[in-house]
Amino acid sequence: MNVFISGGCKNGKSLYAQNLAKSMAEKDGRALYYVATMIPTDDEDRQRIQRHLAERDGWGFETVEQGRCICDALKGNVDARGAFLLDSVTALLSNEMFAPDGSFDGDAGKRVADELCEFARRTGNTVFVSDYIYSDARGFDQWTETYRRALAYIDRQLASVCDKVIEVAYGHIYEYEEEKG
Repeated sequence: MNVFISGGCKNGKSLYAQNLAKSMAEKDGRALYYVATMIPTDDEDRQRIQRHLAERDGWGFETVEQGRCICDALKGNVDARGAFLLDSVTALLSNEMFAPDGSFDGDAGKRVADELCEFARRTGNTVFVSDYIYSDARGFDQWTETYRRALAYIDRQLASVCDKVIEVAYGHIYEYEEEKG
């Protein structure tokens, strides 16, 4: 089952996603992977990564670091039949849209959406985590607006290929399933 989880920052979505991915792996005896998309750029990022690693310690996750070209995470010794937690869609888009050399790829959203949908298709057992960044009413510069619109597009595409969509808001879990048939 593919699951899409969205919610605000620090609302508990990552912990919820970890529990869900772990239960998916245990249910069918699958390998358990954490696909980490953050590419650290400063000490704050590195501290956050260390905190996340410590929080997952003992859970049985094998960490796969893949900040760009997400389907490449399925190469090597990774079993595509495993259970995956991909955290986060938000960071992945940022990495693809804003390159370290300062260049900007305004078309990254479509490519990332296609790659994530392909990842979902190839694995069939992934929990995708994304940040809800759409409630701020103020205007932003063109790069930020392009990013926000691209993330919204990706989120819609992922939601359409996932079996379940979950919103985490203030620690509350709201589940939505598409009715089949």
